[in-house]
Amino acid sequence: MTKKIACALAALATVAPAVAFAPAAIADDTSSRDHAITLHATLNPFKVNKVTGSGTAMVHLEGNKAHVTVKHRGLLAGAPHAQHFHIGAKGVCPPDSAAMKRNGKVFLNTTDGAPFYGGIGTSLTTTGDTSPASGLAVDRFPVGSKVHYERTIHLSDEAAKSLREGTGVVVVHGIDFNGNGKYDDNLGPSDLDPKLPSEATNPALCGPLKMAAKGAVHGGQGGTQSTVNTAAAAAGGTLLLGAAAAYGLRRRTARQD
Repeated sequence: MTKKIACALAALATVAPAVAFAPAAIADDTSSRDHAITLHATLNPFKVNKVTGSGTAMVHLEGNKAHVTVKHRGLLAGAPHAQHFHIGAKGVCPPDSAAMKRNGKVFLNTTDGAPFYGGIGTSLTTTGDTSPASGLAVDRFPVGSKVHYERTIHLSDEAAKSLREGTGVVVVHGIDFNGNGKYDDNLGPSDLDPKLPSEATNPALCGPLKMAAKGAVHGGQGGTQSTVNTAAAAAGGTLLLGAAAAYGLRRRTARQD
């Protein structure tokens, strides 16, 4: 091996791994509050509350601006369904075992779930204010058994931070525990406002907001981290193979001489 080829191979061996892994360092910079991310949630029913509905949610977050889409079906028709980002706790939905027995009935109210999904960080109202102060603004929440909600809103610093850290949870409220087609007082008063029946504020659907699965394109990145890393690794490998081929050719030429 000539000195020139040996030096070239040594340089490539040093540079290629750096080329392969450098994009990971760039792609891992997701903690910045201005970095655009897309979060998804599957909204599952609380069976202990006798809910059979389902839904999905998606949030595209850039800075504190969030474009929110929530779709759900199967909840009480003709009734408002409060919906929120709950934040600041474990970032998970409570298990049925978190339900309590009250007046001879076992059900889950909003307070029972707070240690798991946290308090209200954002009210997903149809118009106007979206702060926790509008958490029970029943006249500004979606109504019906089939809902398609879409709105661009501004999140508080606390709420945006929670969503970025993976502790944001979408919770949709309003159940029909006794199946009579309306919110009534069969479970007693709400734990959030005694003027409302518990059925009106008890959680119905819940889903943690998580980054899209690896391999999906996130907002602002123009591709996936895995794709970028694979391409870079392939490029580095091509450089090394090219150098090795050149070295092999040099050796064969030397032998022929």
